[in-house]
Parts: sequence; structure tokens; C-alpha cells
Amino acid sequence: MKLFITGIGSGLGKALVEEALKRNYEVYALSRHIPDEFEGRIKFQRGDLRAIEKIPLWIQNLLDGVKKIDTVILNAGILGELKDMKDISLNEIEEVMRVNLWSNKVIIDTLVELNIKVELLVGISSGAAKNCNRGWNAYSLSKAGLNCLLKLYSWELPETHVIALAPGLVLTPMLREVMSSDEQKFPSVKRIKQAPKLTPEKAAEFIFNILPKLKIFESGSFVDVRDFPEYEDFINKYGVCE
Repeated sequence: MKLFITGIGSGLGKALVEEALKRNYEVYALSRHIPDEFEGRIKFQRGDLRAIEKIPLWIQNLLDGVKKIDTVILNAGILGELKDMKDISLNEIEEVMRVNLWSNKVIIDTLVELNIKVELLVGISSGAAKNCNRGWNAYSLSKAGLNCLLKLYSWELPETHVIALAPGLVLTPMLREVMSSDEQKFPSVKRIKQAPKLTPEKAAEFIFNILPKLKIFESGSFVDVRDFPEYEDFINKYGVCE
């Protein structure tokens, strides 16, 4: 089983690689950083997705000789600063969009051009794509765009099952950054603080548990882990409030 994943330096991406290795996947990763514990255990290509023009060469180098990938997880993403739309510049929005949206188009296009068969393609989305809570500006825009991008590709890639997946609340560095924001100005921050959350390790375990079940949903669908009946028991057992 082969996994291609982006953004493995910390948080959910790192935990997904750990879980994949436990399940004997052969892992191919494109990321700015590689955790020390993965050295020599995965195929790795260093790269910052902001440099969109370099992505095709990076993927060619990383996947040289690979003809089929069982699962692609487009995980890499950046948050940007929580602030009102009127206060965010187009340059700030564009930086988030380059990483969270446009880089994924280039990755998918490159996989197609290299004629690499992909069985399951999962883009890590967010409830922010639909909630559009105050302050989430570019992040919400980028994740809504990702959902649409993947839906559009689902029509063009009939041999690949495409899903935009929201992983729920996960205690990543990104979420901790959110929780440090002004909860009076941005009410969603308080709700997040009070809600149960999974550690990255437990979130990764749950995601791998449901990967085979994603094919129940129509290709191109936006799916939230909370759509699965077993998620409630899982979060009740492993969720933490912090």
C-alpha cells in the first residue's frame, strides 16, 4: 500500500504518517520539514508549497518509478491570522490560497500528467469551509475553494475516488493558535475551547479507520468525520477539552 501525503512536519500530517507506518504503508511525503523519527523510513521531498512552480519537479523526483498510489492525502495547509475581512489584505489572502488551494491543483495535475493511478484522493478540508465564522477569512475561503476544486476534479477522474474530508477538532499547533485568539471578538474561539478535541494521533487513527468507508460517499463529496456514527463514541472515549 502506497501513501502520498503533503505537510508532515507536525500536527495531523505527522500523525497520519505515524499511523500509516503502523499499518505498513510505503509513505511518500512532500513537506517543508521531516521529523527526525521518519528519517530513512519514508520517501521524502523537501519543498515549500508556496513555490508552486517547483511542485511538478518535486513530485517527479519523489514519485519516480511509481505507477500507482493507493491513497493521496492533501494535508498541507496554513491558517493565516484571524481577523475581519475588512482588515485582511489581498496579499495575505493570496498566500493562504497558494498553499491551501492552488498548490493542490498543481499536485493533482502533475499526478495526472505522470499517469500515476490514484485509487483514493483525500483533501483535508475543514468545517470552516461551511461555517465561515467571523475572523476565519482566507482560511474559510481556501477550504471552500478546496471543496469545489475536488468536486470539479471528481468529474474528470472517474478512476479516482475524490473526497474533501473535515477532520473535526484536532489539537494541532494550528488549532492552538486559533485558541489563543480574541474570543470576545471571534465567538467561535470560545466554542472551540469548550468543545472536546482529539489529539493528532487519535484523529489520524480515526481517519485511517474510516478510509475504506469514504467510498460510500459519492466521489467529489465533502465529508465530515462527525458524519460517522462511530465518531461520537470515539470522541467520548478519547476527546480532551483544552
